[in-house]
Amino acid sequence: MSSEQTPVILETAGPRPRRLTYAAALAALEGLALVAGGVWMLVEGLAGDPDDRQSAVTGGVTLIVLALLPLLAARGLLGRRSWSRGPAVITQIMALPVAYNLLQADSVAIPAGIALAVVAVAALILLINPATTQALGIRGPGRAQDGKQ
Repeated sequence: MSSEQTPVILETAGPRPRRLTYAAALAALEGLALVAGGVWMLVEGLAGDPDDRQSAVTGGVTLIVLALLPLLAARGLLGRRSWSRGPAVITQIMALPVAYNLLQADSVAIPAGIALAVVAVAALILLINPATTQALGIRGPGRAQDGKQ
C-alpha cells in the first residue's frame, strides 16, 4: 500500500459522544415512524376501503422506501461514518415542511406536527454540534487532510 493509499486516521477514537447517539436515535425514530406510516397506508390500501386504492398503495410503498434514508443515516451515525451526517441533515430539513403542514391542519395532526418539529429541530442541533462533527471526522472548509489548520 503506497503512502497515497494509507487511510487517514481521523479524530474518532474514544467513546461515541452522547449527542451523536441521540442524533442517531432521533433519525432511527423518524425512519421507524415512516415505516409504520407506510405499512399502515399499504394495509389500508389493500385491505381497507380507500378512495383511491392505487394512490394508497403507492403512498405506502413510497413512505417505506423513504424510511431507508433516516434508517441508513442512523446506522451510519452509530458507526461514526462521516457520510451519514448528510442524509441525516437532509431528513431533518425535509421533516420541517411536513411538520409545518401538519400544524396547519384543524385536526389531531397538530400534536404530530409539534412532535415532528421538535424532533427535527433537536436532531439538527445535535447534528451540527461541533462535538458531533469532530466525532464523525468531518473537517471544516479549508482544513488540510493532514490536520494542519
